[in-house]
Amino acid sequence: MESKALQLPPYLKALAVLALLIILVFLLVVGKAILIPLALGGFFAVLFTPLSLFLERHRFPRALSCTFSLILMITITAGLLSFIVGNLIGFSNDFADVSSRINTLTSEIDTWTAATLGIQSKLTDQLDTAALYNLLNRNSSSLSTFAINAIGSLSSLILIPIFIFFFLLYRDHLANVMVNLYPTTKAEEVKQKIGSLRKVVLNYVTGVGKVMVILAVLNISAYSIIGVKHAVFFGLIGAVLNIIPYIGPFIGALLPTAYAALTMDSLLPSVLIFACYQVIQVLEGNFLTPKIVGGQVNLNAFVTFLGLLLGASIWGVAGMILIIPILAILREIFDLSSSTKPFALLLGEEPKATAPKPTPDENSNS
Repeated sequence: MESKALQLPPYLKALAVLALLIILVFLLVVGKAILIPLALGGFFAVLFTPLSLFLERHRFPRALSCTFSLILMITITAGLLSFIVGNLIGFSNDFADVSSRINTLTSEIDTWTAATLGIQSKLTDQLDTAALYNLLNRNSSSLSTFAINAIGSLSSLILIPIFIFFFLLYRDHLANVMVNLYPTTKAEEVKQKIGSLRKVVLNYVTGVGKVMVILAVLNISAYSIIGVKHAVFFGLIGAVLNIIPYIGPFIGALLPTAYAALTMDSLLPSVLIFACYQVIQVLEGNFLTPKIVGGQVNLNAFVTFLGLLLGASIWGVAGMILIIPILAILREIFDLSSSTKPFALLLGEEPKATAPKPTPDENSNS
């Protein structure tokens, strides 16, 4: 006797999906202390998998290749953190004379508005420069706290390397688990999809890395010509923040613009910085990213924007960084089963319509 599959009414299916989404979001919020370092560990493990494979092809044991990859990642991270902390310490010294600069800046704004718009704004009398100075000084010393919050917590700094090591060590075992999750699909096809998942993430990160290097060179060159102090720091931060679509580049330009307005003698450097930001973004959006990154993730713009909002609300800065590769991986996983292919279509770009080929009669008439 054949067993029939349980058929639910459409409204019950919709309620079941909604309940699943609510439970999923609840688990993501409650378990973010573990899930954020777990996701970051998987992300970095994908990046260092080619290095581990290269070492293993040269007769290195897997445990040794994983350890070497982990040490390399820790060394790179320590170098970046020392560079960032060194520049953050210098910011407190740069803000030593910021009170007089704020008074001068507000006086210039009052003069310009009175002469150009005929409005007496009187910002100099209304602004409490002492309170603003204390605010700037306090926030400049807490930027390192913001960087730690982007990862999650100090415990995440310990968990991330551990997860990276285990992901690299047990990557074949995890691949076999994925094969068993899809028993109706051929094992070779599942393993091919896993390889494509790794390729999607690796190609995406490699492409974004190339774009960041080019943007860093352009930013540093522009800021150095303008005469901004800490040009290398602001140029690198602006390039790294470019990994967060839409919001990151604007924040990367806002930081040096505000810094130049508060520490330099004229507003012209701030205007030039913002103008350079516009030019660089036009170059990045119309040439660099389409040519270098291309359609590696193949996500439509609406899903990307919505994912950024959800990632920021659930996991903060780490969610905004991780959401793009996570959605790209989900799209490939959904494509494995016919029952979930509509979700892959929802996440992906709309297929381009191809022009119909002319028939032989049309060719003869032409």
